[in-house]
Order: sequence, then structure tokens, then C-alpha cells
Amino acid sequence: MDELKTKYKLLSHLEVLNPVCIANDPFMPNRLYCGTDGHGLWMSDDGGDSWKRIGEDIPESIFTSVFVSPTRKNGDYGTVYAGTDRSALFYSIDAGQSWSEWEEIKALPSYSRWSFPPNPQTHNVRMIAEDSSNGNIYASIEAGAVIRTQNGGEHWLDTKEGNPLDAHILLTHPKAPNRIYAACSDGVDQPGRSVLLSHDGGETWVHFSDGLEHRYMLSMVVSKDDPDMMLVSASAGAINAYDPSVAESYIYRKEKDQPWKKVEQGLPVAKGTMISNLAADPNDYNTFYALNNRGLFRSSDRGKTWHALSVDWDKRHLQHAPQRRHRSALLVMDWKGEL
Repeated sequence: MDELKTKYKLLSHLEVLNPVCIANDPFMPNRLYCGTDGHGLWMSDDGGDSWKRIGEDIPESIFTSVFVSPTRKNGDYGTVYAGTDRSALFYSIDAGQSWSEWEEIKALPSYSRWSFPPNPQTHNVRMIAEDSSNGNIYASIEAGAVIRTQNGGEHWLDTKEGNPLDAHILLTHPKAPNRIYAACSDGVDQPGRSVLLSHDGGETWVHFSDGLEHRYMLSMVVSKDDPDMMLVSASAGAINAYDPSVAESYIYRKEKDQPWKKVEQGLPVAKGTMISNLAADPNDYNTFYALNNRGLFRSSDRGKTWHALSVDWDKRHLQHAPQRRHRSALLVMDWKGEL
């Protein structure tokens, strides 16, 4: 569409509620869930045109992650997982009408050591992922752990030495069973640990950071048709990722056994650009998107080159408050045949 200089219409929803995370149901594509910073969990059944509050039985108002299972289905809808501040993890098997908590994670031995760096008195469930090949569920804690369950949440396995400590992204891939990708901040203090990979369902992790000049990772996306082609967004550290006065960020690309390579063509100048959130097109495996304070960018050649979409970008987005939790989230979906 953008190659024809189409002008995109920008609609705003939930603007005053501080949206943090968003997910859609793979079984019912018009169903969306959105977690907010202090205003609870919300649901839409029309692709985001209208929203209603759900999950009011959950005793937390700060939602830091939401995910819908690609394999566990109840009626027409997928099982929903939601993570909150103080690292509580909830699930719903009735499309968000009622919720149960996996309380066992609060009894894990490592729980007392979890701590969110900007506010050491708390911590949160940063990311939830599920391996469609075996149903294993993974959760990363910001910061301190990656935990997992191999039996649908009946029992949780604690983190152990060598696991990511601060994985901002956890991903799995249907064409790579038992593989887990983690994009982390660990590499800032431990060179080589910016991107970690597990090939055995989280038992062990290997360094996967060759070529990365910047060690703080926020977002990661893997090609839907090639588990060895991926993109990450990176900065030198948290302050360069989120503080617009000193922001400087990059996108790196990797294929197979090659090292990570910085991509720049069509992206805004790195200085002044806050770290990007990345997403893959659900229908076109060559297309990826990047969202940052300077706008929304699209690549149609698997991340090699980029161009800005013609969105009326409000200048206030250039100066996000650096203390905001999770400065942006990006979801690309196919709704009624249109992106």
C-alpha cells in the first residue's frame, strides 16, 4: 500500500490508560487483549475499534504481558495468559471471562531474588511464550529468571545458572521444536549474552551475539518461514534506549550462521531514535515493521532496507517520558482481509 503513497488513517484508543502489551487470538483474529500500566486488562472483539474492561477479579492493575496460546483452544477461543507486576501469572480458559492464578511461581526458590532495576522493590512477568510443538510454556521475569512448565502450568521449573536474567523477548518457532530465542539486557554487563538461544527447551542456553556492537536488546522477531533469519533492536544501554535526550538505537539482522549485521537504509538516524519494537507481517514473510518515537517503518525485503509509512506522527511521540514502563508495543494483524 505504501509504495503507492497511500495515506494511513490514524485512530487512537485507550490513550489515557497507558497501554503496555497487546495480543490477538489466533483462533478468533478480531479478538484482542491489551494490558495497561495501572488501568487493568481490556478486550476488543472488533479488531480494536472498541474495548471493554475484563479481568477485574485479578488483584493487580499493572499488566506487563499478555499472550494467547496457539495450541490450547477452549470453544472458539484460545487460552489467554497474562502477567502482572509483582510477578503474578494468570490464565483464562473462557475467553477472559474468569481467571485463575499459577500461584506456584511465587514459591520458586529464586523468587526472593527477582528485582526490576528501575524499581528494585518489585518485578514483573515481562514475556510469555509457548512452544507449539510440545505445549511448553515459558515466562521471563524482569528481572531475574526464565521459568517454564512442561505440563500446562501444573508444575513450574525454576530458573538456573546460565538462564537469561532479563529477557525482554522470549520467542519460539513452529519449524524449530524446543528452540527458544531470548533478547536480553544481560549483555550490557556480560558480553556475549545479549541474545541467547536454547535448543533443548530451556535446559541449556548458548551465546548468539556475534556481530552485535550494542548490547542492550529490547525487541526481536524471527521470520515465520525461516527460523534462522531474525532481527533485533539494540542500544548501548537502557538510558540510550529510552531517554530521548540521549537516545541512540539500531536494528540488526542475522541469517543462518552469519554474524549479526547492522541495517540502516531507510531508518531514521540512530541518535535521537529510541529503541524500536519489531513485528512480522502475518501474511507476507518478507515484510517486517519497526515502531519507535520517530514513526512506523516497513521493510519488504526481509529487513534489509526500510521506509517510513505515511502516518501523521504526533510530535509529542518524539519525547516519551523516560520513566514510562515499556514505551511501546507493536502488533501487526490481518483483520477482515486488511492490515
